[in-house]
Amino acid sequence: MNSLVSPTWLMDYLGDLHLAIIDCRFTLGSPRHGKQAYESEHIPGAIYFDLEKDWSSETGEHGGRHPLPDIDTLAHKLGNAGISRQTRVVLYDDQNGCMAARGYWLLRYLGHEQVALLDGGYSAWKRAGGSVTSEIQTSQPVQYIPNIQTDMVRNMNDVRKAINNPHVVLVDSRALVRYTGETEPIDKVGGHIPGACQYDWQSAVDSDGTWKPDSELQNHFSALPEDKEIIVYCGSGVTACANLFALERAGFRNARLYPGSWSDWITYSDNPVAKGKEK
Repeated sequence: MNSLVSPTWLMDYLGDLHLAIIDCRFTLGSPRHGKQAYESEHIPGAIYFDLEKDWSSETGEHGGRHPLPDIDTLAHKLGNAGISRQTRVVLYDDQNGCMAARGYWLLRYLGHEQVALLDGGYSAWKRAGGSVTSEIQTSQPVQYIPNIQTDMVRNMNDVRKAINNPHVVLVDSRALVRYTGETEPIDKVGGHIPGACQYDWQSAVDSDGTWKPDSELQNHFSALPEDKEIIVYCGSGVTACANLFALERAGFRNARLYPGSWSDWITYSDNPVAKGKEK
């Protein structure tokens, strides 16, 4: 199964008993909007997973604004939705792929192999003439047995060590003004982790919300080394997953996620903060 599928592909497989569709629509700052949009209309057969209730756990002193969910709880939710590790899963959103990419990354982290994003998301589905419904489907519960891929994650201490490690590259996925510290609309401290380079995740997506071709992504990330570890972060570990998806499409197999990201990093008073552009 390709990690990126078109609306036409999904139309052909709609109703397949071995396929699950997950609606990941979510608007930061308006947490009820995604669920309301889903209840109004969605792709037939789709179930809804919420960024903050399903793809994240509750916030604490550390861990950032969107800590990784408890794995047993997430596995139970997937199983209740009729999803096993053998189920083919397609995820979509209407936020240029970043919310769906969080779900994609988490499923990969759970060891799920047959998982993909719907290219262009819900908007592309509707442009292509895909059918929609307000009917909410129920599924026969199954058991989801995760196989955690622990090497996909790097924690705060790993990132501390990476700052002075020539074999590791840090990638900040936020907009340039947040990376430099010029503007910080969400977190209490602006700036970036010292030594990090900046690749705005939105640069991996075209204006219509579809992902850029693999060849363009390869060119976009051409300055990144393929023989070093890459640790990717953003504000809270969500849009970093979009960059990780783009890196995967570009052929990189050495990229890891710092889940807590910037919002976790700044909760440790002795962590250094850099501002402006790196030389």
